[in-house]
Amino acid sequence: MRTGTAFTVTIGAGATVRYFNHSWNAAQHVVWYLMPITPQTGGPELDWDVAVERTSAALCTYWITVRNLTGIPVTFEGRYAVLNA
Repeated sequence: MRTGTAFTVTIGAGATVRYFNHSWNAAQHVVWYLMPITPQTGGPELDWDVAVERTSAALCTYWITVRNLTGIPVTFEGRYAVLNA
């Protein structure tokens, strides 16, 4: 397994944004997850969905939609794990 951080960004209070990460090997099994860096107790800070686009026979693009569930800006890392690397 190979892991890493693809991006670090800040999302505004209550905002929803969409990011993309391209040129991934379509034969790999990739899992995306987000980790808030901004601490806030009392409940979840982020929710996200991942969609995939097959851009060629060998490559794909991941589209990650992120929702800030809080009333403050949240900085987070977009992390991935390649399970069959």
